[in-house]
Amino acid sequence: MEHKKKKQAYILYLILAALFITSLVVSNLIFQKFFSWNFFGIYTFEISVGILPYPITFLITDLISEIYGKKKANLVVTAGIFASFFSLFIIYVSDMVPATSWSPVDDGLFSKVFGLSVIAVFSSMIAYLLAQFLDIRIYHFWKGITKGKHLWIRNNFSTITSQFVDTFSVLFLMCSFEVIEWSLFSKLLLSGFLFKLLVALSDTPFLYVAVHFARRKFNLKMAEEINLEI
Repeated sequence: MEHKKKKQAYILYLILAALFITSLVVSNLIFQKFFSWNFFGIYTFEISVGILPYPITFLITDLISEIYGKKKANLVVTAGIFASFFSLFIIYVSDMVPATSWSPVDDGLFSKVFGLSVIAVFSSMIAYLLAQFLDIRIYHFWKGITKGKHLWIRNNFSTITSQFVDTFSVLFLMCSFEVIEWSLFSKLLLSGFLFKLLVALSDTPFLYVAVHFARRKFNLKMAEEINLEI
C-alpha cells in the first residue's frame, strides 16, 4: 500500500479507536439513569441510558476486525480498558476533594451521580473483557469459516453472543454489589439483551456500507486486511 493510503488508513483507525473509547467511557458514567421505551406496542424496554452508546463499541470492533485484523481490534479493546480505569481514577480523586460552599454541585450531589461509578466501571470492565474478546474471537472464527464472505453471519453471530454475555455479566455483578436489586435482574436482562439484539440486527447494513467504503478506498480484496505495521 502506498504511503498516502497507509496514512489515511492509520487516521481512520485512530478515529474509530477514539469513538470506541468515548462510547465505552461515557456508558460507564451515565449508567444510573434508567428509562422506558415502548417499541411499537410490542414490548416496553426498561434499560439504562448507559446501554445506548455501548452497542457502538461492538460495531466498531467488528469493523476494525474486518479491515485491520484481530490484532488491531484487540489493541483497541486493551486501550479501552486503560481509558476506563483512568476515568475511574479521575472520578475517585474528584469525589475525595471537598466542594466549596458556593459550588453549584456539592459533595452530596456529586457522590450521588458519580459515587457508584467505581462499582459500575469494575463490573463493566469484567463484563467488557469477557464480551469484547469473545466478540473478536467469534468474528474471526466465522471469517475463517466463510473465507471472508457472508459478512452478516460473523457480524451477527459474534455480536449477539457477546452482547448476551456482557448483559448477563454486568447485571450479575451489579446485583451482587447491591447497586441493583435482584428482583430487577430478570427484567433488566431481558430488556437489555433484546435491545442489544435489535441494535445488532439493525447495524448490519451500516457495517456493510462502512466495509464497502473501506475496501474501495484502500483497494482491498475480499478478506484482505490493512497492515499498519511500519
